Amino acid sequence: MISVYTDGACSGNPGIGGWGVVIIANPDKQILLNGGETNTTNNRMELTAAINAVLYFKEKSKFEIFTDSKYLKDGIESWINKWKQNGWKTANKKPVKNRDLWEKLDEKIIYHEIKWNWVKGHANNEFNEKADFLARKYIEENN
Repeated sequence: MISVYTDGACSGNPGIGGWGVVIIANPDKQILLNGGETNTTNNRMELTAAINAVLYFKEKSKFEIFTDSKYLKDGIESWINKWKQNGWKTANKKPVKNRDLWEKLDEKIIYHEIKWNWVKGHANNEFNEKADFLARKYIEENN
């Protein structure tokens, strides 16, 4: 199975942010993606990393995404269906933050079979660390 590691980072919150993606299609080949924005938040970068990872796959695919963001994993697996039922309001009747990105991610994942996994951040997971490096690289190069 294809493994995908995503991460987002931010210098200031809001501030300049970066996202990184490591796609492991086979042991000998890694695809590295990254980018960022000048005025954003960490959560927006986590979502943007996942969106860009999913967009990489042009045809219907089966893969697993590893993220150190419980916000991303819980949001896509547990919260999003309730948000949609409630007109994009939280349980407290407040507008869902980052709705634009949640909607985009929700729209793009339907074409694929994705297993979502949480990994502890900064715990010496090689590929999570590489995704973090890619996210921070954007910040360093654009700060």
